[in-house]
Amino acid sequence: LPEGGVYGLQEDSRIIGLIYTAKVNKMKSQWFQYKRLEFWLYFIQPVDIEKIEKEVDDALARAAENLAQMEHIYETLTTGLAEQVERERARLKEEITRGTDKALLAVQKWKDAQMSQLTNLEAQFSTTQMELCSIQERMKALETAMQIAREVRRVPFLEQYSAPPTGPELASDRRRNFRRRKTAFLGNKRIVTFWVVVTHIVNPCHFYIHYVAEKEENEILSKKIKQFCYRDECNFTFEDTVKTGSTIFGKWKDGLWCRASVVEIFQRSCVEAVKVCPVRELARIRLFFIDYGYMKTFIIQSDETTESSLKMLNNHLRKVDGEVRVELSHFSPQAIRCSLKDLVPHNPTKGWSKEAKVEFRRVVGTSAVELWPLSQDRDTLLVDLRKTSVGQSSDVPFSVREYLVLIAVARFYCPLTPDRKPLKYYPPVYPKINTEFSAVVCHINDPADFYISVVDNMEFLLLSSKLQDYYNTTTVTGHDDLSIYCPVIGQACVARNDDKLWYRAQVTGHPEARKVEVLNVDFGDKTVLSVSDLKKIKDEFFALPSKAIQCCLSDVIPLDGKTWSEACTNRFISLAHHKLCTVVVTGRVSRTEPLPIRLFESNLNGPNIAELLVEEELACFKDRPKHKHVSPPVDEPAIWDPPIELGSDQDAQGSTEQDDKLQPQLKLPAQLEDLKVRVCHINSPSSFYIQLTQLDSQLRRIFELMKQECSVMEPQDVVWKADMYCAAHINNVWERGQLCSDVTSSSTAEVRRCDYGNKVKLHVNNLRPLPSFLIGSLALECTLTDIRPAGGQSGWTATACDLLSYYLTGASAVMTIKTPTDERPVPVTLFCSNKIGRFVSVADFLVSEGLALRERKVRDAVTENPEETDAQSPLSETPADCSDGNNQNEPLPSPVAFPSLVFPPIPPKPATRIIMSVEKIKTELYQPPELPCLGHIQLNVSAIGEDGLIYVRTQNAESQLLQLRERIQQSMKTLPRQKPYTWKSVLGCSILGPDMLWHRGQLLEVQGGHVKVQYVDCGLVEDIPVVHVYPMLLCEDIPQLCVPCQLHGVSPVGGRWQRDAVALMREMLQNRCVEMQVMELPSDPRGPATVEFLLDGLSLSRILCHHKHVSRSQTVSVQVCEGPLMSPVPFLDNWDIDTKGLRGPKELMLGPFIQPNLPKEGEQFPVRVKHLCTPNELFLWPLEGTADVEVNGETLDEALTRINANINSLPQLTNFPPGAPCLAEYSDGNYYRAKLIKITSVDPVRILVQHVDFGSDDTLSTSKYELHTLQEHRSMEL
Repeated sequence: LPEGGVYGLQEDSRIIGLIYTAKVNKMKSQWFQYKRLEFWLYFIQPVDIEKIEKEVDDALARAAENLAQMEHIYETLTTGLAEQVERERARLKEEITRGTDKALLAVQKWKDAQMSQLTNLEAQFSTTQMELCSIQERMKALETAMQIAREVRRVPFLEQYSAPPTGPELASDRRRNFRRRKTAFLGNKRIVTFWVVVTHIVNPCHFYIHYVAEKEENEILSKKIKQFCYRDECNFTFEDTVKTGSTIFGKWKDGLWCRASVVEIFQRSCVEAVKVCPVRELARIRLFFIDYGYMKTFIIQSDETTESSLKMLNNHLRKVDGEVRVELSHFSPQAIRCSLKDLVPHNPTKGWSKEAKVEFRRVVGTSAVELWPLSQDRDTLLVDLRKTSVGQSSDVPFSVREYLVLIAVARFYCPLTPDRKPLKYYPPVYPKINTEFSAVVCHINDPADFYISVVDNMEFLLLSSKLQDYYNTTTVTGHDDLSIYCPVIGQACVARNDDKLWYRAQVTGHPEARKVEVLNVDFGDKTVLSVSDLKKIKDEFFALPSKAIQCCLSDVIPLDGKTWSEACTNRFISLAHHKLCTVVVTGRVSRTEPLPIRLFESNLNGPNIAELLVEEELACFKDRPKHKHVSPPVDEPAIWDPPIELGSDQDAQGSTEQDDKLQPQLKLPAQLEDLKVRVCHINSPSSFYIQLTQLDSQLRRIFELMKQECSVMEPQDVVWKADMYCAAHINNVWERGQLCSDVTSSSTAEVRRCDYGNKVKLHVNNLRPLPSFLIGSLALECTLTDIRPAGGQSGWTATACDLLSYYLTGASAVMTIKTPTDERPVPVTLFCSNKIGRFVSVADFLVSEGLALRERKVRDAVTENPEETDAQSPLSETPADCSDGNNQNEPLPSPVAFPSLVFPPIPPKPATRIIMSVEKIKTELYQPPELPCLGHIQLNVSAIGEDGLIYVRTQNAESQLLQLRERIQQSMKTLPRQKPYTWKSVLGCSILGPDMLWHRGQLLEVQGGHVKVQYVDCGLVEDIPVVHVYPMLLCEDIPQLCVPCQLHGVSPVGGRWQRDAVALMREMLQNRCVEMQVMELPSDPRGPATVEFLLDGLSLSRILCHHKHVSRSQTVSVQVCEGPLMSPVPFLDNWDIDTKGLRGPKELMLGPFIQPNLPKEGEQFPVRVKHLCTPNELFLWPLEGTADVEVNGETLDEALTRINANINSLPQLTNFPPGAPCLAEYSDGNYYRAKLIKITSVDPVRILVQHVDFGSDDTLSTSKYELHTLQEHRSMEL
């Protein structure tokens, strides 16, 4: 055994060793026992036979037991050995397989390495390889030379015409020529001009010219062409053919033959243009005269004989043979295409108007004009034409570009990059509140609108001096780099005023052509100047903020409360204009409003200018609330709530008795005290209208009858006179009305609402005759008694009327009629509950506010009857000393328990009812967003509304949004205190979003405890709890950052956007930067812009049409079929790649069929049923006006018969857009007009079509379709 004993053996050897050791140990044990027994028997004691036998039996039993154990061990070891052998065999097989795979992989790698060395065999033949590269370079150079030669033959060079170099020298010569032209045209300060003659005009951006210096060459060319045309060799014969792109001679005018290039060729009996056509089959040919730029079409009459048609062809056209072509190749095309640089139509959406073309043709005429080359765009020269004025004392030429802009038929193109806005001035720095400072009043419009300039340092004087020096020098040298041709509203600039000084300015308007209105940002005055007096401003002059601060006097208002008198304004100008004053700011406002200040002469000890105006009775102080948004004094809780109870049990009993009988006219009840009313309209305290709450059921019944009677009436020709009763359609509700005046020539009538009292102006189409049984009025005109206007005036002030209207319109009140009379208004006393539940007299409230005085009464000598006094209602009593205000805190009895008021002299005190008041607040909308310019632009889509509106932000708005958020969070560091508000007058608001940040929003709808709001900077609409909304504007000087957009020319299926359509748009657009083409801007700055979105060049509208979410209008569908809307072509390098002949002929794509004209609603017309799908869907064919329609002298049936006779000559369809027209085979074997619906199967290809003249659908294979070649019959109605 090894040193480790049996543990050092292998697994199988170790098992054998264990067995052997066990046997040896057993044999040793038995031998020692035998020896011990023998020794005991021999030496120790005599033998005990029985005991020995017993021990022997025990030993045998133990031996048998040991033997059984050994057999069990043997069987176990045998089984384990067999299992171990199987595992070892599987392991060895796996190792053998793995080794084999590694060997195969190594062999494969060696094979690949050996095979890769075979590819380097070409390097062993270096000489042949060098020759091959040389030939390739020469081939490339030759192709480049041929390409340039073709360009020279097609378009002349700008400098001189010479034969282009060929071979390897071409590349270097081309670079030298390009540098020479660039240096000649663009590099020199002095522009080289040429005298030219305009030969043909398409529009101001597409016309052709001749150089006057080449007049002699033109004459020589004309003579040569004339000589060639008189030869017989140039006449066409029957064997000749005409090809597209070839050069022939054409007769332009009488006796004038010119070179022309063939543009289009039309063969007889073919609708489409062909490339090659025999002369005998020629029907029409279109030529481009390369020496004049003119396009002309020649029509060959087909009804004549072959000889006469050939003679006619030779009278207008002559061919160019090889000898003539070689001789004329030395003459380059004489017409050069030009365009007026940076000039676009005055209305880009409509293109060049006829007036623009006529004016351009009239100005240039046929005489020579001066051409100023400015740049080049491919084969077009970008120029300006100068023409000398005829009949003028000065011979200085004028620019044709500027003339067209001056007469408002064109304008200059001013590109604006979407991600960069023009620089603007910094806003003026506002001084601190309640801090005195010195300023000069630089401009005055009136005491509520004037400008001051703070006197703080000398920086502005230095800036002004530098401004004068720079722009005066620029004007003298005559550089036009800073000239402004097309000023934009809001653009910062430098303006020269009448004093010949330059000022920083901002464009504010365009009053007339070539005139602009500018605002002097440092002085505040506005001036109308010529565009020539404006210059672009350098960036360095933006350093200082604007100096002019718009202000108003904070303590005074006009005498009439509305407008400032001319005397007051003139006096204010004499006191402060251009004078140094001491100023104190009294409040903080937004930058869009004037800053309220106090103005003192010289110092604070000097006179206050506002007080001087008041002393001279030119103004008055602000001592009372002047508008309805000012709350009443704090010590008088007089804010009245909306009605809480509109009726009681007694009202219900009274109304039940009147429900059976219609009561169109108001009748005063027998009980004239403590009537529950609702105030519906207020003109003044002497004229307001109320409704009795007990007549609410009558009012509802009248409205129902009005709806039944008037909804079926048609507009009638009625002569409307004053005081006539009528039915008026107001806010989609029919109401009773009464005309206030005669309706004469105007179509607008002024109508008083009989049941509400206010007056409205309506169109006469909204008026109907009122049925006689509905004539009447349920609104009662009333007047408050015992008060008169304050201030000694005969009429009520606007403050009193506005304050009363603010608190009482729509409120419930208790009224007592003082004197029942048939005259109107009826004298009454009115009581309303305040916020603590007490009833307050409205007359007493006006007196306490100083807006009314008590009416003086003369005492009667007769003593009052005590019984009559006791019978009066306590609510109608007015204490004698109530004017002192001592008894205002005494509780008044509740009007609900008025039957018990006649018995006790003092009624019991009612339980106090505390009603939480609602604060009335009003906010305006945020400023509308800045709309993008027309054309292509890249924008970020922020949200998509349920109504299909898409909200986008420009790249500049994205950066502004980050700054805006930081500014909002800094200003809103704490949560505002929540109060109950009336949300009806709230528009703009601030929203605490789910991200716990403040956002700007707009309130859309109030829904109980929730409100529907829209985030104005991203367009998202949400329903959020009202506690997260606060009626306050945030950063109101910044406009909304998102622009709403709507898709161009599409409408949702079913009239409203479906959820799956909105979800698809959100998946494709939301939170992505996409290309967009602005098609039309809205007239309302808050309205949606009409746009088209492009996704990798594919229109979003076409995607939605494919998914059947939207449908296109007919005009837009035609435009789409003519050519898809593509994004602007990016700038590519000028590769000399000739693609001629690589593209096949483009398949003609026709537009949709024209829908039939439907008869008017209610008109009967004969029809024929063509196809029936269901009882709710069938297809009819009108019998009148359809079968006899002819196009080009042929009806639809005749055209289909002719086509079916020669159907095999038509090509099959290769493109299958949905809705495209085609010819489809019907079950009778003939082909009829159809349109493609959709592809129903790909393998095999099967397409669903609809036969447009029958209405039936059919699924056909592509072999059953033919291209619709009769385009003229597509215009026939379906």
